[in-house]
Amino acid sequence: MRTITIMPDGIEIPYEPGENLMEILLRAGAFLENPCNGRGVCGKCKIKHQKGFLRPLSEEERSFLTAGEEATGVRLSCMVEPRGDITIELISKGKEHDVLTTGFLPKFEKRPAVQKQLFSLAPPSLENPVAYEDMIACTVAGEPADWRFLQHLPQISGVCTAVYSGERLIAVESGDTTGQMYGCAVDIGTTTVVVALIDLATGEELDAEAAINAQKNYGLDVLTRIAYIVEHPESGGKQLQKAIVDSLNDMMGVLCERAGINTGRIYEITVAANCTMLHLLLGVHAAGLGKAPYAPVFTGSKNIPAADIGLIASPGARLYCLPSVSAYIGADIVAGAYVAELDKQKGNVLFIDIGTNGEIVLSHQGRLLSCSCAAGPALEGMNISAGMRATAGAVEDVKISGAGVELKVIGGGQPAGICGSGILAAVRELLQHGLVQRNGAFVKKNILPENDYRNRILAEEGNKRSVRFADEPEVSITQSDVRQVQLAKGAILSGFYALLAKVGITMEELDKVMIAGQFGAHLPVESLVGTGILPRGLEEIVVYIGNSSKTGAYLALMSIEARKEMEKLAKRMDYMELSALEGYQKLFIECLNFPV
Repeated sequence: MRTITIMPDGIEIPYEPGENLMEILLRAGAFLENPCNGRGVCGKCKIKHQKGFLRPLSEEERSFLTAGEEATGVRLSCMVEPRGDITIELISKGKEHDVLTTGFLPKFEKRPAVQKQLFSLAPPSLENPVAYEDMIACTVAGEPADWRFLQHLPQISGVCTAVYSGERLIAVESGDTTGQMYGCAVDIGTTTVVVALIDLATGEELDAEAAINAQKNYGLDVLTRIAYIVEHPESGGKQLQKAIVDSLNDMMGVLCERAGINTGRIYEITVAANCTMLHLLLGVHAAGLGKAPYAPVFTGSKNIPAADIGLIASPGARLYCLPSVSAYIGADIVAGAYVAELDKQKGNVLFIDIGTNGEIVLSHQGRLLSCSCAAGPALEGMNISAGMRATAGAVEDVKISGAGVELKVIGGGQPAGICGSGILAAVRELLQHGLVQRNGAFVKKNILPENDYRNRILAEEGNKRSVRFADEPEVSITQSDVRQVQLAKGAILSGFYALLAKVGITMEELDKVMIAGQFGAHLPVESLVGTGILPRGLEEIVVYIGNSSKTGAYLALMSIEARKEMEKLAKRMDYMELSALEGYQKLFIECLNFPV
């Protein structure tokens, strides 16, 4: 048995030789950037080697490292196979930018599924040795949810409290607990997770907790997580399910501790998430979502005992998962469409949740038409040469002028890389200042005047051109980076046009563009329009509605009617597969051009 020591905390991880360093660290729960799922193509899983023997750098590994990194012992954990005791330092700290937890809340009628009712129960006696189950059945309305109700039935008498979920009797508690009735509304995104603690009696949000999705260790996007399951058929699904369930339990525990509430007083948990995240949460095999014809195992809502998947709450607590439409229009988008009241909107309204996938819904004369476009990970800082997630040290905005380059860095200080909003801002500025042309190519340096301010940041090495924003560490925008943004822009914009063409309207006929989600909230209109994701002329009709997925989960928690309406809405939403459309490839290519 060998040992890996992680500094500066001195944590020791025992291991048996035979696995690469990334696999060992992930199994131990260490935080690592891992967007490519260990395939050795992203160069993000960097650690710093401090002590112990490691094989020398291969040329493949060296291609991902700068000279400075190589000199200080930086290695890619997916390409390192330790054999003896080593000491390392993790470079990725895991501290993230604030996660969006709020959003627009429409009017609704408060009527949660969970209710409580007081009753009195006489104790059994020798003269009347009746079973508790029978006494409750004679006294309290409603059938027990299932036989497990009996496992947690206290030896009760006198004043008691019956707890219902709809018409199901899910618990009987000693004494009067009617003043303690709580639930959790959860938004599970591919990147982030938000949990809100709600007082079911008043509807008040007592507190909220946000974190990065713990499944990140198995891939940063949906497809790499599905690939992990396929590659690890015996354990992959269980590992991914355990990661998210453990994370939810930790977050709910923190919320209850801060509020002084026993977790046993949480009676319902509602979840909005994309279709893949729901499959992984429930332990349902998700391989079919990653290949044609992209058939999910389920799309309907699910109402199950929370304990069935290991959630720690009241023993009889229920887990309600909102409905999806298709493999790539999930419950998060159904929640967003409901929160945005798309079915009630007058005129033509375009709704989009921008992320690795751009999910779009068009509301036109009462019809809801949806599609999903593969924007790719560039808009979340991945597949970018200096890309990183929105953590401390990430450039989130860029301004270029004759005086130089001004960078806005999360947390202040020196930049460590550039996140999604930063790369979009950078491309916007490069276009505005003529450093990038309409076709996405960098301008050649020899056509710029000798004293042009752009010469100070435009670099050329042979046929390779880039714009450098910082030197230590180097933060540059390369031709490949621009191409990645260009592909994302083409995918999203072509999705817009495809939906509009389906119903026979133009961009000019749109009355409103609604932007939802964690990432969308950090994208100013000037970046969306400046890069051509949105055509010019739509600036005045853009509305940001925040984390509509979490808001939808809240509404499902607090209103049976809202829950029913979302289930109906999901069935009303039509899904259009872009890749199956005649002429779509041509449309996509046309949408690749940047605005001039």
